[in-house]
Amino acid sequence: MPDFRIITFLVTALPALGLAAPQRMIVASGDCKDAELGSQANAFLGALVSRPEQDVLSAEGFSERLFPQPSKSYEDLQRQLDTAQDHFYENRNAKAAQLVDEALQQINRLPVGEARRKLFVSAQLLHGINYRAMSRQKESDTAFRNVLRLQPTYALDPDYFAPSVRQGFEKLRREMNQTRKVKLSIRSTLPTSDVYLDGLKVGQSPMTLDVPAGTYDLTVMKGDAISFPRQVQAQGVDTPLLVDLAYEGSIIATPFPCLTTTDGSDERTLSHAVRLGGTLGVEEVIVVRLERPSSGPKWFAATVLNVEGGQKLREGGFKTQGLDAPAEALSALVDFVTTGRSPSNLVVMNSNGRAPWEQPSTTDKNGAPPGNGLDVSAPDRLTKGVTGTASQSTPGLRVASYVLLGTGVAALGGAGVVRLLAQKDVNDLEKRLENGRIRSTDRESLRLRDSLVQKNNLLTGLLVGGGAAAATGAVLFLLSPSAEVPPPVSVGVATDGDGFSASLSGTF
Repeated sequence: MPDFRIITFLVTALPALGLAAPQRMIVASGDCKDAELGSQANAFLGALVSRPEQDVLSAEGFSERLFPQPSKSYEDLQRQLDTAQDHFYENRNAKAAQLVDEALQQINRLPVGEARRKLFVSAQLLHGINYRAMSRQKESDTAFRNVLRLQPTYALDPDYFAPSVRQGFEKLRREMNQTRKVKLSIRSTLPTSDVYLDGLKVGQSPMTLDVPAGTYDLTVMKGDAISFPRQVQAQGVDTPLLVDLAYEGSIIATPFPCLTTTDGSDERTLSHAVRLGGTLGVEEVIVVRLERPSSGPKWFAATVLNVEGGQKLREGGFKTQGLDAPAEALSALVDFVTTGRSPSNLVVMNSNGRAPWEQPSTTDKNGAPPGNGLDVSAPDRLTKGVTGTASQSTPGLRVASYVLLGTGVAALGGAGVVRLLAQKDVNDLEKRLENGRIRSTDRESLRLRDSLVQKNNLLTGLLVGGGAAAATGAVLFLLSPSAEVPPPVSVGVATDGDGFSASLSGTF
């Protein structure tokens, strides 16, 4: 018997393809000191990360990558330096060097200011005398230079430093005074911001500072706005730097990742969120917030943004009150932001292009916002861009027309493939005929004849079925209301010489 393959038409949706979930991060927006916002944002993050298939940046990971925090306090670090100094006096120089190195890593994470700078200088001076005792003059000079490069008039206390150490320190000072400097020009998008290098306040932006070439820790501050800590390379003749403190200063890492918004500009908030996602290297950013209309219920809302394209993918939310959000509603909102669908009517979106919290304040007798109805099933269509607020739904007849048209096209394409396969059998059979007849003893000719009969029947079925499906789809298309954004449909036909397969895929 000939080997026939089953011809299958696959109609699949994109979420069913089993693609890996994109890496996401959650950031709140609004009043970052609002306990209710922080509580519900934390609960939403917990509901999302509890799903093993999701790849989500944790709040701790967010803080570590943008605002790394010290694991020790000022007091702990001061005691660690005191212990290192004891090791130095007891000639345990290697242990002293290790403790100072570990302390410096934590000191550089402390908030900028006098307390941090004092610890920094103490650590560098201890490094300098300890390395000198170990006959490591180069490392000793480097440690002393780290103090002098920003405080060229700094003087060693003669009660604590030997004359030979002070002489070497003064020699380095003279050398550095004669060294060619680099102009470090620092500007900020918030004027008159305080500028800190290695924890020391050196002035206000805009400013230009002559410094020795090298690597510096830079932080810019104005009020509560603090820039990301960064290292800058001062080199060449001039090193200009612009710090976007309006953006960086709006971001808070603790107690929860948050974008502070004060002017009510949703466009700016979403732009900052996309930029933040690019800084952290994630694919999607989910911005959560509390919407408080002038009247009516309060909403916990979530907006999903694609980082690469800067587009709003979808937006949904549920009514809430108090610090704690209902677990069922949180789960439904997680379903919506990750798949575009939600089986629960707790998560709602407005199909007319506006979110429920943007509707007029009047409500119907059930307390629902007016308008052309809420799509409580939460549509899974993507929005057109950042300026849109709600997903668009596709009418049922239009969806059915796409499916039938696609199926019809696939069937007709399959018929063409069957025709090509049949022609191959015809050519092979003609070579084996004798005077136009098939010999009863020629098994291969009999097999080819039977195969042609079956392919003919299949071809007829595909032509009739495909034509009917395409015609029906065309009729439904004409009868259905138009959709602003038709769902994409793709048709594929493949053959391996013995059979063929066709597939229809799309998202509806």
